[in-house]
Amino acid sequence: MRTAIFSDVHSNLEALEAVRQAGFDRGVERWICLGDVVGYGADPAACLDLVGDLAAVILQGNHDAAVAGVQDVEYFNQHARRAVLWTRQTLPADRLSPLLGFGLTHTEGEAFFVHSEPGDPRAWGYVCDAADAASALVAVTERLLYVGHSHLAFICAAAREVRTVVETEGSLGLTANVRYLVNVGSVGQPRDGDPRACFAIRDEETDSIELVRVTYDVTAARQKILDAGLPRFLADRLSQGC
Repeated sequence: MRTAIFSDVHSNLEALEAVRQAGFDRGVERWICLGDVVGYGADPAACLDLVGDLAAVILQGNHDAAVAGVQDVEYFNQHARRAVLWTRQTLPADRLSPLLGFGLTHTEGEAFFVHSEPGDPRAWGYVCDAADAASALVAVTERLLYVGHSHLAFICAAAREVRTVVETEGSLGLTANVRYLVNVGSVGQPRDGDPRACFAIRDEETDSIELVRVTYDVTAARQKILDAGLPRFLADRLSQGC
C-alpha cells in the first residue's frame, strides 16, 4: 500500500492538483490530509471539494478552525487574519460545517497523524527541527509520527538521539526499532526555501517514506490571490518558498 500524507493546502488549487497528479503517477492508493485545507489562497471551495473527494482522512488545522469560527482570529498575524475573514465570507454557510467535523488526530497501526505538535494539538505548536521532533515523539508511542503546520519538510529519526535524516525532499528506507517524525511540509505555501509543493508517500511494501516536491503553476495561483484582493505578501511568498 502506498499512502500519500499531505498538509497545508491553504486554498491553493494549482498546487493541490499538481500534487494529486504526482501521487497518481507514483501509484498512490490512499490519501491522508493533516489539515489547513483553507486559508491564505483564493480557491477555498474548490480545494475543500478536491480534498473531500481525495482523502480518506482529513484532520483540522488552525486555519480550518478559524474559518469555522472555533479559533479566535486574533491568534493570527494581520495577513493570515485577513485571509481567514475573506475565506469565511466567501464560503457559503453549508461549506463551513464540514470544517467543524475534522478531527484533531488520527491513529492507525504504527502511525499517528496530527496537524501540529501532538502533545496539545489545540495549542497549535510548531515542529520545526530535531529538538522539536524529540519533544513531539515523547507525546506519542507510535513508530511513525506525521505532522504539518510549520510548512517545513523534513524527516527525523530517533535512535540514540533524534536527528534530521532528510531535508526538503528525498526517500528514506526505515530501520526496525527506530522511530520517525515526518514533517510533510506544505502543498500550498512552502516555507523551506523551495517553492515547489510538497507531500510525503509512505510505502509499506518497501518500508520507506519519500518527501516529494512538485512544480505547479505558481503564477496562476499568485494572480488569483491578487485578483481576490488578498494581501500581496501572500501572493509574493509563493514564488519565494518562504
